[in-house]
Amino acid sequence: MRETEVLKMVSGVRRVELRRWVDLGWVLPEKRSGELCFREIDIARLRLVREIRRDMAIAEEGVPTVLSLMDQVYGLRKELRRLAEAVDAQPGQVKKAIADHMSAR
Repeated sequence: MRETEVLKMVSGVRRVELRRWVDLGWVLPEKRSGELCFREIDIARLRLVREIRRDMAIAEEGVPTVLSLMDQVYGLRKELRRLAEAVDAQPGQVKKAIADHMSAR
C-alpha cells in the first residue's frame, strides 16, 4: 500500500508524522522503486504509534520504550501459544500432571 492510501486509512496521522515515524524506525515499510510500501503489519504499527502518542500522550522520547515493551509482550504471547500447543499434544496423563503442578503454585 502506498503512502497516500495509508494516510487515508490511518486517520489523524499527517504525512510529516508518518515520515518521521519511519525515519525513527518505529514503522518499517518496504522501499520499492524509491517509494514506501506499507503492509498490514505496518498499518497496525502506525495505529499503535498514533495511540501511544495521542491517546496515551506519551512523549516522543518514551515511544521506543513503549514499542519495545509491546514487542516483548507480543513475543511472549507467541511463545506461550506454542507452549500451550505443545502441552495440548501430550498424552492425558502428562496434561493432567502439568495442570496439577500449575494449580499447586
